[in-house]
Amino acid sequence: MEHYYALILAGGGGTRLWPLSRKDKPKQMIPLLNEDTMFQMAVNRLQPLFPPERILVVTGQKYVDDMRRDAPDIPAENFIVEPFGRDSGPAVALGLAVLAHRDPLATVAMVTADHHIAQEGKFRDVLEAAHEIAQEGKTVTLGIKPDSPSTGFGYIQRGSRLGTSNGFDYHIATRFTEKPDIVRASQFVSSGRYSWNSGMFIWTVAQGMAEFERQQPDIYTVIQTIQASVDKPDFEAILSVEWAKMPKKSIDYAIMEGAQNMSVIPVDIGWNDVGTWSSVFDVLEKDGLGNCAKGKQAEKRIALDTHKTFVYSDRLIVTIGVDNVIVVETEDVLLICHKDRAQEVKEVVNYLSENGNGDYL
Repeated sequence: MEHYYALILAGGGGTRLWPLSRKDKPKQMIPLLNEDTMFQMAVNRLQPLFPPERILVVTGQKYVDDMRRDAPDIPAENFIVEPFGRDSGPAVALGLAVLAHRDPLATVAMVTADHHIAQEGKFRDVLEAAHEIAQEGKTVTLGIKPDSPSTGFGYIQRGSRLGTSNGFDYHIATRFTEKPDIVRASQFVSSGRYSWNSGMFIWTVAQGMAEFERQQPDIYTVIQTIQASVDKPDFEAILSVEWAKMPKKSIDYAIMEGAQNMSVIPVDIGWNDVGTWSSVFDVLEKDGLGNCAKGKQAEKRIALDTHKTFVYSDRLIVTIGVDNVIVVETEDVLLICHKDRAQEVKEVVNYLSENGNGDYL
């Protein structure tokens, strides 16, 4: 396992968690669920399987200083800074380039900085299983057991079982489907042959680079030039020049949907992508009426005839006769929405951006 690394992707914007998640401080840098930031939680659950020197982070220039303070044990050179965001495909390729230079024998677990995983021990166990499977030249993804026909996640169709590793069955991954409508999502879940796409995958560096070369030669060409300068004095200068040539593509569209030798491990690890306020509500502990609150005055909150409602505020908030409502207050914004429409918060962010209200972003 001395050649096994974790690469945390930590550059996302978290727009559906506005107004708390902002462009200068997105959700991975916020103590959203407990006293630790989401990024700190991601680092902590990787240990002791991955010591700090085998954890790398890909993030943006705006966030790197805060993240270094949040995780001081991770070596400074393990923070890989994108000049600007180009989606998850180039971010993964950049991480692979750095690892390929430092350790050509590396196997890497690509994980995210903004998910919640309740069963952390089981999570590390399945990452051990994935490492073993990856040595067979396979790209391994973790498929989450769905508990509802959600339209907010991608789905992975499982084919025949290939074997068992560290107590976990793994299967051929036969198809990826991005965020289907409710009818197809219901069909997927009822079939029992689909998992949610967790966005986490494990492969050797050699396998990862081969997939980029085969499927995304435009990204691969840029990455080859960047890789030649890794850990050299001119790395940042070359990265800046080459990054401007990088296309913008997600890793799912760029690589995963067309990857060869793809396997999926279906697991139930208490996973939640914490992508919306309703998903934050799902994770937090609730009272007998299904309510929960966060903020400095959370313990003093008054909820009369209120059910399944979430409040995030540093002020005393009183609710009377409301159900399934989300209330989020910051210094300059008050958001109130029905819990079933939490996905639409992203539309508010788009509206503000398109109408010159950047101060609220």
